[in-house]
Order: sequence, then C-alpha cells, then structure tokens
Amino acid sequence: MPRQLISSGSPFEAQVGYSRAVVQGDWCFVAGTTGADPETKTMPDDVVEQGRNALKVIGKALEDAGFSFADVVRVTYYITDAAYWDVMGDIAGPVFGDIRPAASCVIAGLVKPEMKIEIEVTAFKG
Repeated sequence: MPRQLISSGSPFEAQVGYSRAVVQGDWCFVAGTTGADPETKTMPDDVVEQGRNALKVIGKALEDAGFSFADVVRVTYYITDAAYWDVMGDIAGPVFGDIRPAASCVIAGLVKPEMKIEIEVTAFKG
C-alpha cells in the first residue's frame, strides 16, 4: 500500500516539512498537534480548551486518513507544566475513556510560549 500524506493546512507543515498524519499500511501516525482553534487559528489561554482543540484537529486527520479515535493504540501528551496533569481527564477522558490506548505524558517546553499542550497519536487497523 502506498504511503498517504494527510495535511491540515497548517502553514507549519510546508514551512517545516511535515504532514499532519502519515498512513503506511494499517498504521496512521499523527504529528504532535497543539491547541490553536481549528477555525480561528487563535491560541486560547486555557489548557483544557487547547487540548480539546488539538483533539479536534487530530480527529479530523484520523478521519481524513480513514481511521477514528477507536483505532488509536498510543497517545503521547506533552505539557509545559506538571499542574496540567490534574486536568488531563477533562481533555482526554471524553475521547479516550473507553478506548484506553497506551499513553505517556512528558513535561516539556514547546515552540511558542502560549502553547501549553501538544498531543500525538498512533492508530492501527489490523
């Protein structure tokens, strides 16, 4: 099966040279996605809102690739403050509560100071 590249239209994709998602066979790899509002492109201040926005963009990329959140087997959260872990249930619970993919959370600096969370997923259909 040929490699399929999925774009969300983010200017960073062309600038940096990456795809929002790559499908290879039964696998879909979704790039780290931060929390800008997918319609307005503005970055909310609230980490929960940022996380929900990131998951909207990820959900669209999965759908465009022929996958869904139910296919996600791995998720990695990057947060800029350990205190944000306390609200991860509000961000991820509604999406992954029943799916329960393997998960990791890393405290890290992100590329812009207003970014508080970045999420990446791997999905598998097999």
